[in-house]
Amino acid sequence: MSERVNEKKKSPKPEAVLPTLGPLGMLRWAWTQLTSMRTALFLLLLLAVAAVPGSLFPQRPANPAIVTQYIKDHPDYGAILDSVQLYDVYSSAWFSAIYILLFVSLIGCVIPRAIAHYKAMRSQPPRTPARLSRLPEYGTLVIPADAGIPASAAITDAAELLKKRGYRVDVRDRDGARPSLGAERGFLKEVGNLVFHTALIGVLVSVAAGGLFGYSGQRILVEGDTFVNTLVGYDQFTPGTNFQSSQLQPYSVQLDKFDITFDRESKGKFGQPIDFSAAVTTKENPDAPAKKEVLKVNDPLSLGGTSVYLTGNGYAPVVTIRDGAGNVAMQGPVVAKLQGENYYSSVVIKVPDAKPEQLAFAGFFLPTAFVTDQGVSFSGDPELINPQLTLNSYFGDLGLDAGSPQNVFELDVKKLTPLNARNLDTKGIVLAPGSSYTLPNGKGSISFDGVKRYIGVDIHHNPGQLYALIFALLAVAGLVTSLYVNRRRVWVRTGTHEDGRTMVEYGLLARGEDHRLAGEAAAIRKLLSDDWLLGDDAPTGSQPAPSATADNDRADTAAIGASGADASPEQPAEDFIQSTAGSSESKKDQ
Repeated sequence: MSERVNEKKKSPKPEAVLPTLGPLGMLRWAWTQLTSMRTALFLLLLLAVAAVPGSLFPQRPANPAIVTQYIKDHPDYGAILDSVQLYDVYSSAWFSAIYILLFVSLIGCVIPRAIAHYKAMRSQPPRTPARLSRLPEYGTLVIPADAGIPASAAITDAAELLKKRGYRVDVRDRDGARPSLGAERGFLKEVGNLVFHTALIGVLVSVAAGGLFGYSGQRILVEGDTFVNTLVGYDQFTPGTNFQSSQLQPYSVQLDKFDITFDRESKGKFGQPIDFSAAVTTKENPDAPAKKEVLKVNDPLSLGGTSVYLTGNGYAPVVTIRDGAGNVAMQGPVVAKLQGENYYSSVVIKVPDAKPEQLAFAGFFLPTAFVTDQGVSFSGDPELINPQLTLNSYFGDLGLDAGSPQNVFELDVKKLTPLNARNLDTKGIVLAPGSSYTLPNGKGSISFDGVKRYIGVDIHHNPGQLYALIFALLAVAGLVTSLYVNRRRVWVRTGTHEDGRTMVEYGLLARGEDHRLAGEAAAIRKLLSDDWLLGDDAPTGSQPAPSATADNDRADTAAIGASGADASPEQPAEDFIQSTAGSSESKKDQ
């Protein structure tokens, strides 16, 4: 017999067999993981990390020419980066996948929580615990017999006071021997949390809408020039993924005059620009009346659903260039690119229409020219006091006939033959307004006719911008609400002592961390005491007969079931507040 028992003990137990999930179970598990808040936070962090390459590498939608040149300059890894879409980060498959997963995760997280919170708001507060003394905040009050407030009236009074304090109250067993109530408030905490996450979804949708249907562009306007909102009107244009040319509203902006004010008083910033103002004439459409407006920094114009920003300014020397046959090959303002202090600017002029050979000029424009002892010219002031145009000239093939794009502010002189330069016998060309210069070898001439000002404008259209702002503000409001509103529950139970006194006990419980729960308990205690005219400053000590002040300053927790024993008139009850936050008993009820 003992051998059989030993054999049974030695026999191995059968291994537990886990049930197989199956395809449907795997889908449920994957959905649960995706819609968890931890996954949403991880995807949000991953999205921020995935956006980093967009600032490290040139992006094709912004400037395709720079991307092409970058690949040529880095033949070893340039093509590899292109194969993994690092030049198209924000429209790449992997960036879009993270974006969509984050979007789905937030939706899957918010909807179930919203449904559960809606049910919680419609449900009654939880039942009254059997032992309120286990709650983190607990206290008792004693109403003397001569006050004429029975247990049912006390519970009604407590319910009214808690309602005025914003609690949702449910009274239980009002006419019984020990009536009680459950009260709850702080539902706005979860509402704020849901608003925050819903607003994040709104921000994602708004940003996506801006990227799909928005566009941006830049244009330089010289005084007297007009910009028309068409594709050919932009110097540089960046369309959204789903941009259609029909989105462009045909408004126009004409630069009438540009004024700039320079600092003439302070020593440290003397000559620095302190105010910009562009007088423009706008038309919403070709048939609309003209409107005079002023464009300033940080004060954009709103036209045709776009915002027009003033972003830069400078000088544009007006020149007339004749070719070797004496014909005007070019005439008009040339934008000078700012290079240094006091509006020291570089100038590049390309004349592809010159005959018999194309001409080019490169040099500098100085608003107020000064010459050092070594013969070096520099600009001494940003105002047009002594304008000077200093140029070198070239002839040959500019490479424009091949159709390859070129930077208008740069000149490649490798395939050109110099005509004028400081290191040549012909020297450089130095022109003042109204002067002209005849090029060597009968190549033509150039004249400096005057100076105009120009401005640079940025045009932005983002249909999701306003909505992104609204949702961002909602997200902040929801986050603040969820941080500062606390979810609290209060229970009150009353009963009648054998000597006629009404015994009251109350307990408070917070959902999550609430460092102000003790203050709330003290506030509720004061409300109840004031309503029942119970003194708070009465002296302690034994008294032969129960009274309002004495009963609320001595112990009688047993009278209402805190310890299970009944108190007698000879042993008056003590009113006390007990804090059990963090104890094992508190955690059980939570």
